[in-house]
Amino acid sequence: MRILLAEDRASLRAALAESLERAGFDVAQAGEGLEAMALVEEGSYDLAILDLKMPAHSGLELLEASKARWPSRPVILLTAYGSVETAVSAMKAGADDFLSKPVDPDHLLLVVKRALEADRAGRVYEAMSDDLARHPAFMGIVGKSEALNRAQEEAMRVAQTGATVLLLGETGVGKELFARAIHAASPRARQPFVAVNCAALPQGLLENELFGHEKGSYTGAHESRMGKFELAHRGTLFLDEIGEMHPDLQAKLLRVLEERSFLRIGGLRPVTVDVRLICATNRDLMELAGRNEFRRDLYYRLNAFPITIPPLRERREDIPLLAEAALGRLRRELGRRSLRFSQGTLEAIASQDWPGNVRELMNRIERAAILSGKDGSIGPEAFGGGSLGSVPADDPSPAAQGDPEAFLEAERAWRVRQVVRLCGNDLKKASRLLGMPLPALKAISGLDRNEEQTLSRRGT
Repeated sequence: MRILLAEDRASLRAALAESLERAGFDVAQAGEGLEAMALVEEGSYDLAILDLKMPAHSGLELLEASKARWPSRPVILLTAYGSVETAVSAMKAGADDFLSKPVDPDHLLLVVKRALEADRAGRVYEAMSDDLARHPAFMGIVGKSEALNRAQEEAMRVAQTGATVLLLGETGVGKELFARAIHAASPRARQPFVAVNCAALPQGLLENELFGHEKGSYTGAHESRMGKFELAHRGTLFLDEIGEMHPDLQAKLLRVLEERSFLRIGGLRPVTVDVRLICATNRDLMELAGRNEFRRDLYYRLNAFPITIPPLRERREDIPLLAEAALGRLRRELGRRSLRFSQGTLEAIASQDWPGNVRELMNRIERAAILSGKDGSIGPEAFGGGSLGSVPADDPSPAAQGDPEAFLEAERAWRVRQVVRLCGNDLKKASRLLGMPLPALKAISGLDRNEEQTLSRRGT
């Protein structure tokens, strides 16, 4: 990444350039406006840091020139004459951020990283624009049932606002997909979408993940680090499994929602953010509040606009559509155009309850596609024997013992190995097909004797 740094004070320019270069950036320096304008016109930079007051051309003139030629490239303005009026003028001209002198190099570095992250998200959005045009509502959400349509309509309406959204539903119904769709349909669509699973980290690590830390704030904190709130600035932050968050951390989250600012761990200066919050849970937060496991005040704040996503068993008419969409994706990913459901298969799929909902359905169809014969036909027998498939009564595997997380991990490893076999044990070919790094593929592609015997007993 190359940064254009235009600052007429040589000492400050040198200090900022050194800090940026230590962070791994290539810095093109300019000490006055004419030199900076030439670099702007050349365009060989990913982000510009411009002093507002410089000889020949001011920072505002350089900003306007940069946005005219390279509109998507972030620009940060620096000034010793900080005022509300100047900041407003800079933002109206397209500045991505505005910092008053004296500039803390570490703080500038955080702002630079945040701006570049937002720019990257914008480029991703541009790459998605064709798909969004073909699916102006909610890309990737498949179904025609009344229950699903009602949830989509509510989501589309709230997407245009800045309201906090609480997505409710069982595991696997597609809450994150709804969250991403709300973001994509919102005015914040060109800004970052940042997702955090609150159940995946203990309290201390989750606090660090959300709010970041300052250099030296604890042993091992060798540099400052932005948290997810900062990375989601001007965009959307999705907090999945919010019901698993510790009450102490809930209090800090409530404070951010009320004040729109927070302190990094070890920080003294408040960080102000503009973030749209979407939360999701498969638990009854009001029930948790009754047991003092979830703050009532936070619940009322998050529950501003609840949307319930129905489980598959309540919208069975959507199951064949989801199955066909999944198989279409697998035809492309596996390079097998012959994949198809034989007569009676969709009826068999739709007759099951699918307690794991869309996630379970997708996994089962992927497994059936990998195991299908040369003609690509997938019959009803691939989905018989219960929602998790036919497992011998004496099978000691995690799937047979009812551990869903262990089952999903075992299923993932099992599917990877099947793809390796279909590729004739060519790991490089399987790596390209799966989009998985070769070292990770090697780590799980080998079967030990017990696994081979278990697969043999199952007829695979």
